[in-house]
Amino acid sequence: MDILQKLIHVNEAWVERGLQGQVMDEQSRYYGGVIDPANGIAWPNHHAGTPVWMSVWTAALVQPESVYYRNMLVLERLELAAAYMLRVQHEDGSISPGWTNFHSPPDTAFVIVGYAQLYLLLSRENWAAAEPTLVKMNQFLERSMPVMLTGGCHTPNHRWVISAALGFLHEIFGDERLRKRAQMWVAEGLDATPDGEWTERSNGIYNAVSDVMLIHASRLLHMPELLEPVRRNLEMMMYLIHPSGEVVTDYSGRQDFGQTFTMDSYLLSYVMIAEMDHNAQFAAMAQLAAAAFHEPSSCANNPLIGMLLYPVNGQSVQPGELPRHYRRMINGTFDRQAYLDQADAHEYRAIQYSRPHLDFGAPVLRMRHGNTSLTMMTETSSLLALRHGDVRLLGVQLASYFNPGFVPMQTLVETESGYRMTALYHKGYRSPIPAPYLPEHTGIHGESRPWYILPHAQRESTHTQAYRVEVETVEQVNGLDLYIRCSDPAEVMTQLSFIFGNESQMIAEDGQLREVSEGVELWQTGMVRIQHGDDWVELTGGAYEHWATAVREASYPSNCRTLLVNLMTPFEHKISLRLSPCAQAEREQQMLQQFGE
Repeated sequence: MDILQKLIHVNEAWVERGLQGQVMDEQSRYYGGVIDPANGIAWPNHHAGTPVWMSVWTAALVQPESVYYRNMLVLERLELAAAYMLRVQHEDGSISPGWTNFHSPPDTAFVIVGYAQLYLLLSRENWAAAEPTLVKMNQFLERSMPVMLTGGCHTPNHRWVISAALGFLHEIFGDERLRKRAQMWVAEGLDATPDGEWTERSNGIYNAVSDVMLIHASRLLHMPELLEPVRRNLEMMMYLIHPSGEVVTDYSGRQDFGQTFTMDSYLLSYVMIAEMDHNAQFAAMAQLAAAAFHEPSSCANNPLIGMLLYPVNGQSVQPGELPRHYRRMINGTFDRQAYLDQADAHEYRAIQYSRPHLDFGAPVLRMRHGNTSLTMMTETSSLLALRHGDVRLLGVQLASYFNPGFVPMQTLVETESGYRMTALYHKGYRSPIPAPYLPEHTGIHGESRPWYILPHAQRESTHTQAYRVEVETVEQVNGLDLYIRCSDPAEVMTQLSFIFGNESQMIAEDGQLREVSEGVELWQTGMVRIQHGDDWVELTGGAYEHWATAVREASYPSNCRTLLVNLMTPFEHKISLRLSPCAQAEREQQMLQQFGE
């Protein structure tokens, strides 16, 4: 596949769509902006906002192979969009993207990273007609400098977005304060494990963000060392793709959790590093990402813009073979506990507007054999997910009334026969606060003392109970056996859930299933087959030891097929999964070819 030609083709199809969505009513507050079809509003944000379409138009205007090359109508529309961006830019230089963040430095940084690339590309054209547009774009970038020099972030990846934005502004304006501010962010250190996993564990979105932003920052700040964690992440991602090309998102710490994503957002990163390192596997991953690319989704990570700017064509390295049969433990040797032991000392509770991401570095097992793909994971609500041909087991979850809610596994280790996952949780009670620690004027006749201002740290724990769950997997020739064990405390209602995609058919004999709601069944006994086309997964091991249809604080997704297994502690329960034979050699060959074409 000629990656550059594919991107030009996709871009051509989107030029007209953007023109049709642009607000041309001069009386509208959104004049010059492009409407987001999801809500009918024009936004200045980097994702689904006007800058996305500005990237599409600019790529067409500067590409001689485009039918829109130096098209005056497109240029006029680009200038209108640039004027819109100036009008919606706040006095402090920031933008508000249209969702929860307002006057947002990181969202402004996303726009700057994309906008600066457009400005640099268009400037190279030496096209007199483009000068009024360039003036407006330059003005927007210059006005954004104060917010970049003073603004903060919410989440871990924001630091690298801001660093890249500062680097681009420094390249354009030469102000040394910008470079020094970027170095302040970088001085915090890079948050990736030796196996390449970023803090947010977001394979669908924020891994790709961190990767491409640090590629930009590395070049702009002359810091090649920033590329090392990027390389590790790109290596790791080769093992986090299902045979269909779908990214593993079953344990994400962000909004891509359990959602469907492809590798398209990694395209520019793989192209850049493949050519930099002459890495044949990364070149193959670039081909895979390009095959999934159908629409530009962010001005900050538009692969066509990036390839034109640098320039690279994605064709200089011959693609190699990608792994299709493997067993890989991610973060298996990472000393996560050593970092957790430091958490209190480093005041992680002071983190605001973001999760602390204490699940950073938790182990994940990836196994693939042909068209079967399995993930075992810790520190998330699901402990196992499976793809077998067209059958999707989206998650296996364990919920109990101990906490109550889902029970994330905490450890994952290899055994002689398979793998073992464990979780240990404690829950108890707190004694009265000793008198010396009580504030003055406390008591039944004193002033009101709300619960939240009492010195709770001085309470002693009483009657603390330990709850330990163990899940052992044993591989079989045609499937997998799960052994779930929990002994104490007794009489804890527990519920296992097996969540399948709703495109599959659930087949069971009469009396085995009891419908709870649409798509949700209590599995009482016997064997159940989940089938889609010629592919199937058979499960045995249903149980109905209590009648609860759900566990408090645990909810199941809609538009799925969910099997529930009700257990009561103490128990040792076995669930067997058997997979249909991989007899469709033609389909397997097609899948292999898709990765290499």
